[in-house]
Amino acid sequence: MNKIYFVFSVIILFFPATSVWAVPGIEAVTVTTNSQGGQTYTVTIQILALMTMLTVLPSLLLTMTAFTRIMIVLGLLRQAIGTAQAPSNQVLLGLSLFLTIFIMMPVFDKVNIQAVQPYMEEKIDITTAIEKASEPFRQFMLKQTRETDLELFMKISGREDFETIDDVPFSLLLPAFVTSELKTAFQIGFLIFLPFLVIDLVVASVLMSMGMMMLSPMIISLPFKIMLFVLADGWSLVLEMLAASFYV
Repeated sequence: MNKIYFVFSVIILFFPATSVWAVPGIEAVTVTTNSQGGQTYTVTIQILALMTMLTVLPSLLLTMTAFTRIMIVLGLLRQAIGTAQAPSNQVLLGLSLFLTIFIMMPVFDKVNIQAVQPYMEEKIDITTAIEKASEPFRQFMLKQTRETDLELFMKISGREDFETIDDVPFSLLLPAFVTSELKTAFQIGFLIFLPFLVIDLVVASVLMSMGMMMLSPMIISLPFKIMLFVLADGWSLVLEMLAASFYV
């Protein structure tokens, strides 16, 4: 009797499984040519491409937006004041991210109008949408990139035969833009460092004249630097200066 139950159990488990296996699966790749000659892909491939884009989103944030300059300047500001962990890295990252969104909002609006909305309304395909979405970023990056940095990477690549600056590919524009952002960020950081450096020098000179050489000047100067920064409304000035630096 136990053997009969075992045989029936195997039959019940096996036949539904074979019926499921017999059902044809969803095609992974389906390319359709539209009336305009462009090609569209299945939703499966589009979702895969979207997930891939999400993985490279941090790299795009660092290399195509204002995030790098803002984060470096805020980090140098914290070092200039002398507070090791205040504000914390999480606070600086969050502030840099939302300030980046605020600065990049005109670019995002153009991308939404020119690429996202027409694609959602099925007026253009994904390839055309990517091309239209890259154009506002290209204009923003070209405006912030120094000509010397762009010429440097053109010289390194051996491609100096571009008729106009709009012909420069992203492979050359991205490193030139990041290099320019690093230079600008350190220039701003140098200007921020100067008033705090003066306070450190004055405090160190006073301590030396009083013979208090064993006392660290950083302990005495830190409250004065914080007081000066707060009285001058330093956070508002720094954030305003950072936002204005992208639209000068």
